Amino acid sequence: MTALLRYQAALLARSHRWLPPLLLYGAFLGIGVQSGQPILDSLGYAAAALLPIAAWLVRVCVTQEPAAARDCASAAVGPARVHLAAVLTALGAALLLGTPGTLLVAAVSDPHSANHQHEVPVPEATVAGLLAAVACALLGTAVGALCNRPLLRRPGWAIPVTMLAALLVSVAGASPANAAVSGLVDGSRSGTVTMPLLPLALTAAAAAGATALVCALSSRRS
Repeated sequence: MTALLRYQAALLARSHRWLPPLLLYGAFLGIGVQSGQPILDSLGYAAAALLPIAAWLVRVCVTQEPAAARDCASAAVGPARVHLAAVLTALGAALLLGTPGTLLVAAVSDPHSANHQHEVPVPEATVAGLLAAVACALLGTAVGALCNRPLLRRPGWAIPVTMLAALLVSVAGASPANAAVSGLVDGSRSGTVTMPLLPLALTAAAAAGATALVCALSSRRS
């Protein structure tokens, strides 16, 4: 599996298809986060921005390999493992973007509540922001996995469905990613830091289930 992950990561790095998601994430942070804003609000925004980026990266990774090369890899180790490596590479890339982004947001934000009356502990807020970012990346990975091959093969369907699904799970009240972000934003009103452990567990389960499903389907449809 390690060799497959290295292979998929090398494909992603050399293709430069990671550049548009990187630029979009940078644009999200540049527009929505400004120095001196309340730290929990900014961390919530940064975490939410990572969800569509993760979904996009999954789309990139599961479609970046030429058909002939994918067939060769599938013949050697099985299509399920090849697909799993692509999804894990996308998740790793999303976390590689989200971690320094979250740390940067924490560094430039104001460590106070939204009304500037309560001090917010920066280490605890940063950890909560990182956990929320991971939760959003996991749910974005689940969305990307379910909205692309092997379930949706045509780009004309897969791309808009991926973006629409990412938007819906970002704003839906029942979404664990929304709960993780809302926990940070709500805590900003009183200066209280709440660790999004339950949303993180739910998004991890969603990502694992979605990935298991698409890997099983990739074996059957290969």
